[in-house]
Amino acid sequence: MPRRSQHDRSASTRAALVAAGRDLFARHGYEHVSAEQIVVAAGMSRGALYHHHRDKRDLFRAVVEHLEAEVTAELTAVVDASPDSRSAMLAALAGYLDICRRPDVARILLNDAPAVLGWQAWRDIETRHGLGLVTRLLESAVDDRPTDVAVPVLAQLVLSVVLEAALLVAHSDDPDATRARAEHALLALLSGLLPRD
Repeated sequence: MPRRSQHDRSASTRAALVAAGRDLFARHGYEHVSAEQIVVAAGMSRGALYHHHRDKRDLFRAVVEHLEAEVTAELTAVVDASPDSRSAMLAALAGYLDICRRPDVARILLNDAPAVLGWQAWRDIETRHGLGLVTRLLESAVDDRPTDVAVPVLAQLVLSVVLEAALLVAHSDDPDATRARAEHALLALLSGLLPRD
């Protein structure tokens, strides 16, 4: 069996640390997980953790980035499978609100990330991952329903509104009802952007 390269070993170590961190952060929350718990769960040494990450917070940021990339890929697949721009926007909105109800997404991305990383760093990550998809959806809507609104500005505003809706759902005592109300309110707010049937 050929020996793995240093690059492959490093990638494997990083992936194991991110996977262990994701599982523990999702189950217990950032504050209640120690670096020692992470390295034990990953089957690694403390040295491996600190070789790839400055500290627990830096590993948490890597977990957030990884989870954000997953969410964006899942929503992109939903959009790509939609028959038209209206269906794509509706499916992406519903899909995002559903994804944000998953325990790992709610705990890591919506509860802990703003507090641990700081609001601006969290928003920068959200923007880096989600803004492209929001912009793509809005550009498609503009193609179907011409408007003189600047799409880049509109995309930033829509992303902010959708994130706020996700936060409402994540922090609700009744997530099912809040998710339904949030989707209804978002559709009312964004109805002028939706292409006509």
